Amino acid sequence: MSIPAAAVRADEPATYEDALAELERLVHAMEAGQLPLDRLLESYKRGAQLLDFCRARLQAVEEQVKVVENGQLKSWNPAA
Repeated sequence: MSIPAAAVRADEPATYEDALAELERLVHAMEAGQLPLDRLLESYKRGAQLLDFCRARLQAVEEQVKVVENGQLKSWNPAA
């Protein structure tokens, strides 16, 4: 399911993977302890936005899986 470019906010990542990569970079920078206080607060707020985005995407995928599996969420076995 693709989202029209006009529907994506300028600060919203294009994909789950992009959001996760940015979140990982922010966490690494914050854990390094080298950010000034204002930048640390900005990074925390952005991280919260990215986390919400990732959770929403995961929930949407879970709902799609439920529909595909006739309302029964089944275990996924990548080896099968």
